[in-house]
Amino acid sequence: MKILVTGTAGFIGFHLAKKLLARGDEVVGLDNINDYYDVNLKYGRLNELGIKKENIKENIFTYSIKYPKHKFIQLDLSNKKDMEIFFKEEKFDAVCNLAAQAGVRYSLSNPDVYIQSNIVGFLNILEGCRQNGIKNLSYASSSSVYGLNQSQPFKTTDKTEHQVSLYAATKKSNEMMAHTYAHLYGIQTTGLRFFTVYGPWGRPDMAPMLFTDAILNDKPIKVFNNGQMSRDFTYIDDIIEGIIKVIDNPAIPNTNWNPEDPDISTSLAPYKLYNIGNNSPLPLMSFIETLENVLNKKAEKIFMPMQDGDVISTYADVSGLINDFGYKPNTSLQDGIGRFIEWYKTYYMEKKHV
Repeated sequence: MKILVTGTAGFIGFHLAKKLLARGDEVVGLDNINDYYDVNLKYGRLNELGIKKENIKENIFTYSIKYPKHKFIQLDLSNKKDMEIFFKEEKFDAVCNLAAQAGVRYSLSNPDVYIQSNIVGFLNILEGCRQNGIKNLSYASSSSVYGLNQSQPFKTTDKTEHQVSLYAATKKSNEMMAHTYAHLYGIQTTGLRFFTVYGPWGRPDMAPMLFTDAILNDKPIKVFNNGQMSRDFTYIDDIIEGIIKVIDNPAIPNTNWNPEDPDISTSLAPYKLYNIGNNSPLPLMSFIETLENVLNKKAEKIFMPMQDGDVISTYADVSGLINDFGYKPNTSLQDGIGRFIEWYKTYYMEKKHV
């Protein structure tokens, strides 16, 4: 299968591309390699996929020196003309859109970037599928769409009309746009609401990386809402397992869907939403304690109030993936943190940069 994976210089996209290539799929990677965080980390991920930094030029394919079935293009999703040409020439069997402007707090100060990347960019993905007969589309949504909802665990059947950040609003918009294209054009669209993913090659603006860096460098960590928070931390390998199941099994219409009592996670159109997480929330302070134990070093903590745009707790009901695919995350926090720290020390402390 020839699969477009957008965001392959990003955390989840990199791991997905690597897994798909390992099983023999043909993968075309796409990323604009923006500077939201350290681009050296992005180039490092691409290097692991056999894409050399010195060979990358915008809008020109770079071929992997490691995987014969992999090529990469630096391209911005919001560039309509270039995206039209790209889709027309490549003829994909499936598309997995993981590219987006990430970060809840960054959206408070840089809203325009989110509209261009997450709304305009996603429209170009949908149009690329429509114009080129691509029926299999999966895409990244987010647990942040649940917003002010405090009914836990979060279920895909819950109402999600009260987002608390523009980032979350763009992800909710993606779900609505996807349903429209599923209804009008029969594109099989599946949205995945990710819950706090961590692991090797993770994002430096996320808590695992921020905390680890601070602890190892004898700096204090900021603990928001005075530590009274919890997250459904999910190891990257478990996330990738779920994404691949979705790619291999595109959404189909729900023939039992009742328009008088609608299930918002399915439709008469080929449309589906899944939560993808660990189904086991962990208090933030317990997460920090696990980090301290693996690092064998205590963190200096600065307790701070809640941040704008953030939520107190996330907890994923993943029964949809369990019932449909037998999905079951099986990486313990201790093991996952151990693998993350091992990678961190190799990459950062031994200075193995590209």
